[in-house]
Amino acid sequence: MITSVGNNQVRQVIALQSKVKERRAQDLFVVEGPKMFREVPAERLVRVYMSESFYQKYQYDAQISVFIRQCESGELKDAKGGSLLELVSDEVMARMSDTQTPQGVICLVRQYHYRLEDLLQGTPLLMVLENLQDPGNLGTILRTAEGAGVTGIVLSKGSAELYNPKVIRSTMGSIYRMPFIYTEDLQGTIRELQSRGVRMYAAHLKGTMNYTKPDYTGPSAFMIGNESKGLSDATAEMADHYVRIPMKGQVESLNAAVAAAVLMYQAAMSRE
Repeated sequence: MITSVGNNQVRQVIALQSKVKERRAQDLFVVEGPKMFREVPAERLVRVYMSESFYQKYQYDAQISVFIRQCESGELKDAKGGSLLELVSDEVMARMSDTQTPQGVICLVRQYHYRLEDLLQGTPLLMVLENLQDPGNLGTILRTAEGAGVTGIVLSKGSAELYNPKVIRSTMGSIYRMPFIYTEDLQGTIRELQSRGVRMYAAHLKGTMNYTKPDYTGPSAFMIGNESKGLSDATAEMADHYVRIPMKGQVESLNAAVAAAVLMYQAAMSRE
């Protein structure tokens, strides 16, 4: 059991939690909590840290107890032949956690690397995000996208990092299942999508077409811009159509994640 906060493994987890460059260099990200632990794909799991209190509470849980027994028997091993499971004191877990109320289990997971083709399976329904900055918005969009049957997400290089712990928490597990790519050239990627028959719909204040009117049953993509600035003019001009979500009262626009959810589910309903 690890009882020192100065342990190298503890320092590694803290670095992965707090530094983008460490996550990129190690090609890993961190997830916390029993839900995220239960859903992590086995082939991507690198290491699991459990606090003493979590171990005592969950050692008889149907799924988690099996994992614990397989690790303790040596049936499950990491890439170097060691155990996948490491017990830590509650104090150490508190230092490793990115939350004020640690849930007692932390996992190191291998990052995903998708290609554009991975997002174009079946009849594509895509979200194209330009410079989206809020981690909660990004994670919520990912989670909602899975629920709405979106096939993938394209992000500009200026968008928030998907492996940020705040984003990961907001995805509620969708990070494991929703394909995504970052692009250095968003407008070039949009042109590539259009050349493949994907219709681009920009959520825009200048839109005159109600969002319920277009036919989303073919290959489609919704373009969502920065929370405060919206889509850049250059990117918005590439849209095949501007669409609007009607507003009552004095409200001009919706939160980016809410607007994205409205559009995604309209497309999902049209495809039923």
